[in-house]
This record gives sequence, structure tokens and C-alpha cells, in this order.
Amino acid sequence: MFPYYLKLGALSIRANPVLSGLMVAAIAVGIGACMTIMTVRHVMSGNPIEHKNDQLYHVQVDNWNPDDPYDEPNNPPVQVTYLDAKALFNADRAFRQTTSFKTSRVVQPDGDDARPFQVQARATTADFFPMFDVPFLYGSGWDDSSDQSEERVIVIDRVLNEQLFGGENPVGEAVRLNDETYRITGVLDTWNPVPKFYDVNNNPFEDPAQLFLPFSLAVANDFDNTGNTSCWKPIPDGSGRDGFLNSECIWIQMWVELQNETAKQDYLNFLDAYVEEQKLLGRFPRPLNNHLRNPAEWMEYNEVVDSEVDVLLSLAVLFLIVCLLNTVGLLLAKAMRRAKDTSLRRALGASKSELFRQHVIEAGMIGVAGGLLGIVTTWFGLRGIENLFIEYEFIQHLVRMDWSMVMLAVALAIVSALGAALYPTWRTCNITPATHLRLQ
Repeated sequence: MFPYYLKLGALSIRANPVLSGLMVAAIAVGIGACMTIMTVRHVMSGNPIEHKNDQLYHVQVDNWNPDDPYDEPNNPPVQVTYLDAKALFNADRAFRQTTSFKTSRVVQPDGDDARPFQVQARATTADFFPMFDVPFLYGSGWDDSSDQSEERVIVIDRVLNEQLFGGENPVGEAVRLNDETYRITGVLDTWNPVPKFYDVNNNPFEDPAQLFLPFSLAVANDFDNTGNTSCWKPIPDGSGRDGFLNSECIWIQMWVELQNETAKQDYLNFLDAYVEEQKLLGRFPRPLNNHLRNPAEWMEYNEVVDSEVDVLLSLAVLFLIVCLLNTVGLLLAKAMRRAKDTSLRRALGASKSELFRQHVIEAGMIGVAGGLLGIVTTWFGLRGIENLFIEYEFIQHLVRMDWSMVMLAVALAIVSALGAALYPTWRTCNITPATHLRLQ
């Protein structure tokens, strides 16, 4: 009977093109508005490294002002000081560990006509690449010995490789950065985790760095920190770089890889012991408040998904409900126009369940059409957001509709259409045939 009901549904839609078109349009507009915001939220709330969510942890220790917590009610700083990053890293108590900060370098290409240009860089350690499953097109990252010796080595991304070497394998080649020569050890394949989970303090939706270099080298050569820096104690005048490195200023992100819950608890115990030791030296005036948060917890803790997005999503859902109420009204109008046909079918022996199935399948067809058109309206909605915030380069990462969102749009449209059809279908199935047939 299903093909027969499909045929009846198609004939009904064709017989009432205006009403059917209005219903499809109402569903499509509601789905488009809802899915536009839902798509943005889906991207913002994603976890690009979900497969290692139970192994990677961001390190937090509370070195902040004893009279004023870093964040209410009693949250520790979101970064660590150089003193703590160095001590924890040198303790080597994790399976893998990395410290990093955001910086920049000036690339000086070969050739008389080539002009220098500035790129975003990340000073980090050798474990950064295997910890975060960073893919390589050529070569690899550097090793621990390069960290220890402050070797001038770099990893560049695919785009920078295209600019400098035309996409050829540049491993072993030299590049000039700020009048210093560096050796390339590897080229990243396409890698753009959204959100940028490993550093959500510095715009979690911006592109990753175009080049990576050893953390120890950047510190030893006084590279600028272009990320966020916060201090609760003033740095002594005239102390220079050493004063900053020995201060209570937080500016470094630290992650550790721990292979199981036992290792995680052991590391937390180690952090507690470290802080207690520092307390004896006059540091860490606040009570013990150490945390290890996995990527999902870390992004939620930092509210990567802006609360305004949830408000917009709520408004979009309300708009979809309004569109569905309009669809209910249109379906009722259509049902009343077909009351005589329905009464005739009832008189000829059609059961209420058969009529119900017929009208539900027809509503499903309208829902599919509304969902397909809703995908188009969603695409236009996303383009509208992109054009509205075109000055923000990262916006392009938030307006991408993947297949899961496409399928969700169609499914939501079908469910919405079926939900809207329940009451009109119930009214239709309960029509008394004699009321209409005696008027014939």
C-alpha cells in the first residue's frame, strides 16, 4: 500500500499546489533559521580530538592572589607561569607533555624580489605533534634533543610550504626568520582543529600557527609572546626579561598525556606535592586548587560556545514552532477542502487507520520537500552570517555544513511536518461521512 499512498500524496499535492507550496515554504524557512544557528553551534561545540579525550589533560595550578581568585567563585588561572611550566616539564612525570605559547616571526624568502612577511608561530616542544595527532605531509617534528639544545629547527604548514617551495619536499632546507637561519624538519598536512582546543585562551576559532619552533629556543632568545598574559603581582622595575620569567605572570599553556585513570591520579598527586613544596618557598598563597581537564571539559570550562549562541538557537527554535503552527493551519484548511473526498472513502470502506497512514505519508512528503528546501535556506543563512562578520577571518570555520547537519535538517523537517500533521490528520480521520455525503 505504501506506493499507492505515495501516489495519492503526490496527486493531493499537485491538486493543491498553492497550499502545498506554502506548507513547504513555511517548513523550509523554519528549518533554515533553526539549522543555521544549530550548524554554527555544532561547529563551536565540536571536539576535534575526541578519540583521545580520556588521555589528554590541560594543567591548572592556582598561584593567584590570595585575596582575589582568578575567576569567581574559586577558579584557578587558565595558564601557567614560566617557573611552573619549566619545573613541571623538567619533572617529566607524564607519558607525554608539552608547553607552548603564541608568538610570531618574520619570514625572509630567498630572491631579490621576494619581500619579507610576518606569520603566526607557536613555540612548543617535541611532544606537541604526537600528542595532538598532527598530520605530516613531509618529514616530522623535531626530537627532545632539539628542545634541550635550543636548536634552530622549525615545522611549517602546507600553505607556507607552497609559498616558499612551491609545494615540493623542503625537509632539510634552510629558511631565514628574523635574520636567523632555521632548518625545516617537517611540513604539516592540512590541519585545522575547530575549536583550537590546545589554546582556547587566544581565540579558539582562529587558524593554527603557520610555523612551529622549539619552546626553549623561543624563551632563550626572548621571542615576543603575542598571546594573553595576566599578572597579579607587579614585575620589579629594571628586572627585564629575567624578572618576567621569574614572575607570577601566566602566559603558557601546558598539556599532559596520561594513559589511564591511575596515571591521572598519580599526576594530580604530583601536582599537589609540587604546590606544597612551592608554598614552603613563599609561593602559591591560595589553598590547593589543582585541576586536570580533558579537551571536552576544558572547552566547556572556558565557555567556547558563547551563551549568545544558545539564546539565538532558542529564538530560532521558537521561530520554527511558529512556522509549524502556520503549517498546522494550512493542513487544516487543506483537510476541510478534502472533506468530501475523505467522507466518500470512508463510505466505501476505508478505515481510520488507512486514512491516517495516507495523510501521514503525504505530510512526510511535504516534510522531505521542506527539508531539501531548508538545506538551501540554511546555506543562504550561513552565507549571510559569513558576510555579516566578514572582517573576522575565523568566521569561515563556523559556517560549514557537514553531512551530519544535512541529514539532521531533512530529519528535523520530516519530524516537524509529521508533528504538524497530527491534529489535522486526527480531525480528518474523525469526519462523519454522512455530514458531507448528504450534501452531494
